[in-house]
Amino acid sequence: MNIDWAALGSVFGVSLVATVALVGLFTLGVVGLTKQESASGQGGGTAAVARIGAYACFALCAAAVSYGIYLIVT
Repeated sequence: MNIDWAALGSVFGVSLVATVALVGLFTLGVVGLTKQESASGQGGGTAAVARIGAYACFALCAAAVSYGIYLIVT
């Protein structure tokens, strides 16, 4: 039995980078919602920009998870 260590390392590296990126993106979405709540009392367009940015982060997370499920299924 031969193990292709280069392929295993490649899969590990890509999985690690994708996981860190996805968690970071979700964290940015949560921070954006927090900023939106604190900025809503001040008025202006800051709250709207923070909310839109947070929703965009969550949408990108959902797209990445959906793409991963698509790759597994097909």
